[in-house]
Amino acid sequence: MLTVALPKGRIAQETLEIFEKIFGESFVFNDRKLILETPKFRFLLVRNQDVATYVFHQAADIGVVGLDTLEEQGLDVIRLLDLKKGVCRVAIGMRKGEKLDLSKPELKVATKMVNITKRYFEERAVSVDIIKLYGSIELAPLVGLADMIVDIVETGTTMKQNGLEVVEEMMTSSTYLIANKNSFIAKKDEVLDIYKKISDVIKSDA
Repeated sequence: MLTVALPKGRIAQETLEIFEKIFGESFVFNDRKLILETPKFRFLLVRNQDVATYVFHQAADIGVVGLDTLEEQGLDVIRLLDLKKGVCRVAIGMRKGEKLDLSKPELKVATKMVNITKRYFEERAVSVDIIKLYGSIELAPLVGLADMIVDIVETGTTMKQNGLEVVEEMMTSSTYLIANKNSFIAKKDEVLDIYKKISDVIKSDA
């Protein structure tokens, strides 16, 4: 049996629909349950930020999580397949009309994605003061807490509504099927079997 960690919400729904297509049966979590047991799988519903942790520590054999989260956390898991779902961008946002000037002595950046931001500016040899926030990041440039923000953008509407605009895209993210390294060896046939079946569904949907 394979244990599969899924992030609560839309991604879990889309992933379970893929499993339904493959196996021709229904995969539905009852009420507020966090575990769904079937003859071949045990599905766990966890927070998006925790998926890779469950997989890394082998509490789950495989999981589905956004590339942005994988890049931010840097946990040593196997990235098996880009599922081409939940596509979004990680971008720099500034107040409307402002330009990104990387030659300033120091830039203040508000974000919850500290490691992605740090790496991005380090690669460009730019000194940044990173301010970690957990929510309402768009507020930071408006009240002078930061010069800019780094955040997930799907349509850009939230930024626009708050008087900000995207000045630079840093990376594109989508959901990935990941595996624990030990599980990949111990349950190789099962992992590769589901990898191939999911891969075929993704190709046929493309």
